[in-house]
Amino acid sequence: MRRVKLVDVFTHPISQKYLNRSGVAHAIRVAQYAVQLAVKHEVNPDIAAKAALLHDIGHYEWYTDGEWDFEEYKKNDIHAIKGAERAHRLLIRLGEDRQHAKEIALAVLLHTDSYLPDQSIQKTSLQQIISLADEMDEEPFGKHHYRRIQLEEALNHVMQLDKEIDRHLISEYKKSV
Repeated sequence: MRRVKLVDVFTHPISQKYLNRSGVAHAIRVAQYAVQLAVKHEVNPDIAAKAALLHDIGHYEWYTDGEWDFEEYKKNDIHAIKGAERAHRLLIRLGEDRQHAKEIALAVLLHTDSYLPDQSIQKTSLQQIISLADEMDEEPFGKHHYRRIQLEEALNHVMQLDKEIDRHLISEYKKSV
């Protein structure tokens, strides 16, 4: 039913490199929120989970004199732009459906409006879900990016999300036949 599982995305070396930079615990929690919201709002939870997991894959570390510089980050950040490109390339490499990869990349691109010149863009339900899921896990001064989680625990959460997504997709399929 799904070409690429969430665990495939999570365990890929590119994901691991950039998720470790932007916060694995945050990415997983946002994915959990996104699945809940997607089910509630009748959006594909598989696409939502992938977009949420990858939403911060474009983060760059902004340091001044060896210290995280939150103000510099807020002023110069374009992580959503870089993240959309990275997410799309990764998903295509993994064999994701091309339309799904595009939807996911656009949700990553529009999960924040901090870099947009004006905030009048009409977002899809998926894009709104990813923005909301991210907001649900935010902490002041970007502290949500620094919560820690052991790899084994993270992997267990991701595999549990895959099971939840499969159950939901199977249930929806049975309703349609």
